Amino acid sequence: MRGGSFSYRDAGVDVDAGNRAVEEISEAVSSTYRPEVLGDLGGFGGLFALDTAQYKEPVLVSGTDGVGTKLQIAFMTGRHGTIGQDAVAMCVNDVLAQGAEPLFFLDYLAVGKLDPLQVKEIVSGVAAACKESGCALIGGETAEMPGFYKAGEYDVAGFCVGIAEREKLLPRADIAPGDVLVGLPSSGLHSNGFSLVRKICFEHKRMTTDTHVPELQGPLGSQLLTPTRLYPKVVLPLLGQHEIKGIVHITGGGFYDNIPRALPKGTAAEIDLGSWPVLPIFTLLQRWGGVADYEMFRTFNMGIGMVLLLPEKEAEGVIQTLAAQGELAFPIGKVVAGERTVSIRRG
Repeated sequence: MRGGSFSYRDAGVDVDAGNRAVEEISEAVSSTYRPEVLGDLGGFGGLFALDTAQYKEPVLVSGTDGVGTKLQIAFMTGRHGTIGQDAVAMCVNDVLAQGAEPLFFLDYLAVGKLDPLQVKEIVSGVAAACKESGCALIGGETAEMPGFYKAGEYDVAGFCVGIAEREKLLPRADIAPGDVLVGLPSSGLHSNGFSLVRKICFEHKRMTTDTHVPELQGPLGSQLLTPTRLYPKVVLPLLGQHEIKGIVHITGGGFYDNIPRALPKGTAAEIDLGSWPVLPIFTLLQRWGGVADYEMFRTFNMGIGMVLLLPEKEAEGVIQTLAAQGELAFPIGKVVAGERTVSIRRG
């Protein structure tokens, strides 16, 4: 306070720090630009010149999501470089599940006190993930909200827009009994179930992020912060090479809530447990917390981050196409008659 008057900085908002943060992230952001991006960082809105010439009936597909309580692990470890990928992946993978190519992305970052270097670490992760997914980071918002978030803490959310030919939108209505489910591996927990993870690890087992877990070959915190896998680069080429009828992004709700979202009326899914390797982190969490099988498969991805639904005759071809690129894929089940339910059978 100077001369009896307050400034915005006195209230806890540092506009100069905000400007420095923009300078810190500008190079990372511009590295994601596609040819369709117009203008530069700093406008009131992101500009994207949509090229519709290659489409008969283009449909814009949008998605939004956040990182959830996985952020607490970043706060506990002081490591923020992978959180941006989580924000991007949760959105681009959802858009991809509709059969769409991600075009551009916007992020929202709210902080208690703006630290330009922390912002740079987070947004650099966002930019790197956008670049890997082929979508441009064309805008965002960094909001300094003193008194709303604890020191060093923040929230981040993302917004993605993609495009698809109307007649190629997924899931298709002709998914039918006899079709096969092919699973693509996850990188770990991704960004779901962390309220349960934190309860088991930090409240029940009283571990810390530095606790060395032999089965994980390192500290617990490193495993928990493993970023959500980005699937566009792997899956988009398949859409032009193989007959894919549906895609499922395994997020919150696990197998039981997500797979039915792609199933038409009169169908159900049978999953064969043992048809893919369940990652050690899931086995440990189940053992540490005494978690029932049903709860595990309704909360976590269990090592499968994305599922492709396709005719049986296409399954081997898809698996071979991915193998040629060094990517694993597993036939994990089939579509059967039923009413949009999922059953998991032990082999």
